[in-house]
Amino acid sequence: MNKKLYLDNAATTKVKKEVIEEMKEYFDVMYGNPSSQLYELGRKSKEAIEKARKEVADFINADEKEIYFTAGGSESDNWAIKGVAFANKNKGNHIITTKIEHHAVLHTCEYLEKFGFETTYLNVDQYGMINLEELKQSIRPETILISVMFANNEIGTIQPIEQIGEIAKEHGIIFHTDAVQALGGVRIDVKKQHIDLLSVSAHKVGGPKGIGAMYIKKGVKIDNFIHGGGQERGKRAGTEGVQNIAGFGKAVELAAKNFDEHNDYLIKLRTKLIEGIKANIPDVVLNGHPTNRLPNNVNFSYKYVEGEAILLLLDMEGIAASSGSACTSGSLDPSHVLLATGLDHGTAHGSIRFTLSDEITEEDIDFVVETMRAIISRLREISPLNK
Repeated sequence: MNKKLYLDNAATTKVKKEVIEEMKEYFDVMYGNPSSQLYELGRKSKEAIEKARKEVADFINADEKEIYFTAGGSESDNWAIKGVAFANKNKGNHIITTKIEHHAVLHTCEYLEKFGFETTYLNVDQYGMINLEELKQSIRPETILISVMFANNEIGTIQPIEQIGEIAKEHGIIFHTDAVQALGGVRIDVKKQHIDLLSVSAHKVGGPKGIGAMYIKKGVKIDNFIHGGGQERGKRAGTEGVQNIAGFGKAVELAAKNFDEHNDYLIKLRTKLIEGIKANIPDVVLNGHPTNRLPNNVNFSYKYVEGEAILLLLDMEGIAASSGSACTSGSLDPSHVLLATGLDHGTAHGSIRFTLSDEITEEDIDFVVETMRAIISRLREISPLNK
C-alpha cells in the first residue's frame, strides 16, 4: 500500500486548506500591527482578531470579551492554574485535579507546591472516569480551584463536566477544564456546564500550531500571565500573531458548520476499528470508556509486546500512530494515564493510540486491522513475554 495513513490526530491535525487561505493575506497584504489603529493596515488586523474571537466564543457559548488568545493549550493551562492560585492565595492554597491530566496541568501543580500550595490528585476507575463522591470529599475550606480535563488525550474518556461544574459552583470554587482534545469533538457550553476557565488549542481542529485560547468567565479573579503591553485587554501582553488567530477562527468556523456530520462519521470509523481489532487480535485491552469517549479515539493495549516495536512496524507500512507508552520520548516508564486506570506495567507498555480524521475511509480501517493483526502475531512469536 503506497498511501500514507495519518492516525495521530490527537497529537496534531492537518491544517485545513480553507484555514491556510484565510491566513495568507495576513502575512504580506494585511500585515499591520493590530495595536496600530490610526491606519487601515492596523485596523484590518484588529478586525481579523475580533472576528476570530467571536468565532471561538460562539462555539463554546461564551461572550467574546471572555476569550483571550494564547500561544496554545499548555500556556492556557499554566495561566489558568498559576493565575488562579496566586490571585486567590489569601482565600486558600488547595487545588484539586486528577491523576490523568496532561503534564501541562500536573507539572504546573507540582510547581505551585514549591510556593506552599497543596494538590489533591483524584483517582480514576478502569475507564479513566473520576468518582464524583471522591471529588466532593476532597473539597476543603481552603480549596480554591478544581481542574479536570474535559476529555483525556490518551484514552479519550470524557468526564462528567457538567456535574463537576455544579459541584464547584455549589462550593464557590473556580472550575477549570483542559478542553484541548474536546474542542470539535464534544459539545462545549461553558454556561450550561458551569465552567469558569477553559483551555483550547487550534492545531487539534485543523488550525495552525502556536495559537490557543483561554476562556475566562467574567468576574473570575485571576492574575495576568504576561506583563508588558496592553494586548488582550491587558491580561496577556505581546504583539498578536494575527495570521494564526485568523486561522484559529476559520478552523473553529469550519468545525461548527459540520460538527454532527463530522463526528458521526468518526464514530462510525471508531466503532469499525474497535470491533475489527477485538475480532482479529486476541489478548487486547480497550483503554478508556467503551462509549463515552472522543469520536476519533481508539486506544488498545496488546499483551506480550512493546508499543515502540509496533509503531516502528506500522511506520514501515505507512501508518502513523502513537504509543500509550512513554518509551518513544526516552522514558522507561509507561503512561501515567494507563497506570492510573489500573493496568500493569507490562500491558501498559504495549499500548497504541489511533486517532482518526475525516480523511480516513472504511477501506483504510480494514487495512489497519489486517496490518495490526500481522504485526502483533509476528511480534508475539518472538516475544519472551508470550509464554
